[in-house]
Amino acid sequence: MIRDETRARIDAEIARFPRKRGALIEALRIVQEDLGHVGLDAAAAVAAIFEISIVEVMEVVSFYNMLYDAPHARHHVGVCTNLSCALRGSREMLRQLEAHLAIEVGGATPDGRIHLGHEECLGACAWAPMMRIDDEYHEDLDLESAKRIVDALD
Repeated sequence: MIRDETRARIDAEIARFPRKRGALIEALRIVQEDLGHVGLDAAAAVAAIFEISIVEVMEVVSFYNMLYDAPHARHHVGVCTNLSCALRGSREMLRQLEAHLAIEVGGATPDGRIHLGHEECLGACAWAPMMRIDDEYHEDLDLESAKRIVDALD
């Protein structure tokens, strides 16, 4: 299930930590980068590498919103809705993006291009409002800039 190249990257991460378990989140990120998500087969393979149960792996996958246990859209757009961003209009921006994309938060566009969600906090309050698209932060947004960024996604 896990390719040799992926396993080599995981082993390199494990080597960076005094305890193997310290590399678990990064290992899951690497697996997801390779497979698109961390399904049960991949979770079983990761569990074997880390000598933990599949349940422990899936607890981590289900806890972090940047990890997916099922296939998802090509791009994950998450608008921060925590206090700093909310005070600067992120919740209204999220509602407007729902209308613009014709989907609800938690849903994906029919073409599978964009999944729209919200983030509890992205830790960049000084540049509110902001959103994360995949692994990239977009800061100091307004509705028009957010729409331009989303519309440019392939």
